[in-house]
Amino acid sequence: MWQSYWNGLAVAAGLIIAIGTQNAFVLGQSLKREFHLSAATLCILCDALMICLGVFGLTRVLQQHPDALEAIRWAGVVFLLAYAGFAARRAVRPNSLKQHEQRRLSHGAVLVTTLAVTLLNPHFYLDTVLLIGSLGAQQIHPGAYAAGATSASALWFISLALGAAWLAPYLARPITWRLLDSAIAALMLWIAYGLAFPAGA
Repeated sequence: MWQSYWNGLAVAAGLIIAIGTQNAFVLGQSLKREFHLSAATLCILCDALMICLGVFGLTRVLQQHPDALEAIRWAGVVFLLAYAGFAARRAVRPNSLKQHEQRRLSHGAVLVTTLAVTLLNPHFYLDTVLLIGSLGAQQIHPGAYAAGATSASALWFISLALGAAWLAPYLARPITWRLLDSAIAALMLWIAYGLAFPAGA
């Protein structure tokens, strides 16, 4: 069970921790201390919902179609390798997080904007439903895997919400994102290898 949990946490962490519209918005609200906890909580709930839908919705279908499961396994390998390549490229050419002064938003506006940068992003569905979900369907304990993936989301967004002010000087440095993207690239390669050559196969 714990193996499935850690697999879920590792996969989700590698996909969630990256500069993107969702993370940049939550971080910006955190730095300004404007309803940052609400924004982070909403992101966690969206991730948890879509991860569970992906894991448990695909599990029953894939169990009846082993050929589809095999196809998804290799599609996952290809995607992870491509993702590792993108992370490696970002590590070579890092971009610092740019902070822009924005007018103060109401609580409702922050929630609506959080939903927009989350649900209107195609990569959100690709990561949570297709990739994390399909990999979770192959786990011995899919529930533990989903819990691990959700834990990664919770840990990341809570860290952004509570630690943004302290992390701001470091996040403004390209070297920070270079090291982070390098670690993500290595993690994705390791997961891809494990998926392509499962133990005992």
